Amino acid sequence: MLDGLRSRYHAVLRRVRRFERREVREFRRWIEHTANLIHLSILLVVPLVIAAVTAVSNSVDMLPFVLFPPLASGTFTLFAEPEGEYASPAKFVGGLTAGALCGTLAIWVGLQTSMRDPLGASQLVVSPVEAALAIFLTGGVTWALDFEEPSAFSTALLALIAPAFSNSAGFEEFFLQFVASVFLASSIVAVTFHVWREQFYERRSQFLYQSTNGDDHVLVPMRGEGSRTAATFGARLAAAHDAGKVVLLDVVDEAAIEAAERTVQVPTEMAGTELVDPDAAEAEGVETEEVQVAEESAQRLETEANRIETEVGVPCEVVVVGDGENLARTVLKAARETNCDLVVTPYEEERGSLSEFVRGLFRSDIDAIAFRSGGESRDRWKRVLVPVRRPGDTAHAMIDFARRLTGLAGSISVCTCIDRENERRSAETTLANLVETFEGSFETRVSRASIESFLSANDTYYDLTILGASTDRSAASRFVSPPTFERLHDLECDVAIVHRG
Repeated sequence: MLDGLRSRYHAVLRRVRRFERREVREFRRWIEHTANLIHLSILLVVPLVIAAVTAVSNSVDMLPFVLFPPLASGTFTLFAEPEGEYASPAKFVGGLTAGALCGTLAIWVGLQTSMRDPLGASQLVVSPVEAALAIFLTGGVTWALDFEEPSAFSTALLALIAPAFSNSAGFEEFFLQFVASVFLASSIVAVTFHVWREQFYERRSQFLYQSTNGDDHVLVPMRGEGSRTAATFGARLAAAHDAGKVVLLDVVDEAAIEAAERTVQVPTEMAGTELVDPDAAEAEGVETEEVQVAEESAQRLETEANRIETEVGVPCEVVVVGDGENLARTVLKAARETNCDLVVTPYEEERGSLSEFVRGLFRSDIDAIAFRSGGESRDRWKRVLVPVRRPGDTAHAMIDFARRLTGLAGSISVCTCIDRENERRSAETTLANLVETFEGSFETRVSRASIESFLSANDTYYDLTILGASTDRSAASRFVSPPTFERLHDLECDVAIVHRG
């Protein structure tokens, strides 16, 4: 009974661990979307910043609470658009401080012209002339200093009512207290934003995008006529990382063994024996059919491995295995045993659709690429087109693969297609968020044409087009709108179809 309880406990523990791994994986994919990352940062960071400012206000008795609304609004603007027009710590501090200066200057003018009561007055009265003057001065100063910041106008107007909440007895003391408090509070926010943007947001590809840190051990099943180019393609991907390596895999099937049976010659002294003992055969130097096929396959792979190591400069290993019951499972098992996190296979079709072997790879939890040659045998890809449907881990992986292939000297175009013109600005922002985390220059394109017509019209300008396998979509979605690669068969450039495991 105790053993039964223990086994149940371990079974429940395994389920919990699987659930945790799945949830962590889904969260990582969710947070790879730049919009989700920004919203989560706002949700977590902005309250902490305002709490820090409040703590300072309570301890030094310097920051008036009326300053907090424009400060919170300006903080939200900074974090919501970290690459936007107002996302500058210097402009943020300068704009809010300039607004405070202009607002207090408007108070001084009001005092000199008797437009306002003394500072000690208990009533909250604001002169329309002072309000207009504060906004006019703020607009002029921020324009001249290139500090145009929406929150600057808020601090300018708050200066007009801040004296009613101040304990200061004179204008000079209020002036120093208010302006210094605005500068201090905005500086706390600006420093926090600068650290967050430089140390995390700009480097989010290193922390969050798994594709930029993995996929450097590449397994290539050497199948079909396109295996040589597919092996070179996989080697170029692996060579981009210092720890990269390539494993060339050949699967010995029954057909090859049966063909070898007709070529194996048994020595004459054993010709009359009905049953040959394997150990005796090995002792006499007789090869079985399996050994012969495996050795021939290994020699062929070794020749290809030497070519890859010479041309690409990446370590290359060879593996020969039996086909097993399911070819895709055999390849995936070999990938795990050789510590490979990416499978690059030649593209295969059966009766006009994707072969069952490639489908099996695309259903796995290991990243996979089906490579289809456009006819010309290439060993380098310097002009790459990356069509993306939406942001996410697949889009990041596709761009990362393109960057590995082209290096800093090649050209990469990241594009998307829209249905309506009012979607253009959002699409441009999406593409900008995708490419800004990678080194090098990119071209981004937004087209009103369908994806099929766009690719057909531009395929001659590129060496390679990288498409998603759409394995993250539901079966119903794939039935209504088949994956793009299944609708394209006449592209003149090479095509790489990416599946994220």
